[in-house]
Amino acid sequence: MPDDTPLNTLPADALFTLALTGADEEQSWSAITQLHRLDTEAVFTEAAWLCRSANAHDRCVGVDVLAQLGLPVNTFHEQVMHVLFALLETEEAPEVLASIGSACGHRHDERAIGPLLALQQHPDEDVRYGVVLGMLGHTDPRAITCLIALSTDQAVHVRDWATFGLGEQIDSDTPEIRAALHARLHDQDGDTVGEAMVGLARRKDAQVLAPLLAFLQAGNVGSLPLEAAAALADPVLLPTLQQIQVQWSGKQEWPYQLLEEAIAACTLHATG
Repeated sequence: MPDDTPLNTLPADALFTLALTGADEEQSWSAITQLHRLDTEAVFTEAAWLCRSANAHDRCVGVDVLAQLGLPVNTFHEQVMHVLFALLETEEAPEVLASIGSACGHRHDERAIGPLLALQQHPDEDVRYGVVLGMLGHTDPRAITCLIALSTDQAVHVRDWATFGLGEQIDSDTPEIRAALHARLHDQDGDTVGEAMVGLARRKDAQVLAPLLAFLQAGNVGSLPLEAAAALADPVLLPTLQQIQVQWSGKQEWPYQLLEEAIAACTLHATG
């Protein structure tokens, strides 16, 4: 087919071919995304069939198509979960296991927590990352305990997303969650530190004020510290935030709106 053929004009069989044989990952994912939009029984049947293939790449594509097929209305939810649970019982390929974890995250089905827990200590970091994605948004104590453990993972992206899951994706507030977030304030990865700050600020943990202030004063003014400042809304942050605003005057840096929101929140509490 011509390279410039619009994907929304292609039939499902052509999209599956492109998803399986695309020249690069972006092309393959574009086809998979379009298959999600088709949302038909035929697409489900073909994707489920791919999940039984002897080829791991085929199974990955099948899982990735099923992951968001029929969402957000869950047209094929039970059928999809049946396929994913069956795969979890036999699958050994790390790339497929990682896709299954991600798919369970999209499906947000608590029944997946137990099977995914068996993969928490998998040697492949992408599988552990998939486990994190599968646990996001669940307040089940098993999922929270899993995220706490994976927030100390050796892989940066696993720690980062586990910290995000604890800090922003749930409102649960326990000593264990706070301790896990406090531990990440000293992480070597700036995004992970930022996620921990947001999580603690959302819980109005006063102990995050000093490290957050130091972070901002050191010039670490990305979206996460600003989100944390807005959530904490402590007037002590106001002079530093206003100084940043002066420095950014006329530049319209991309997080400028977040800075304004943080200033407004801190000002409100200063005058209230």
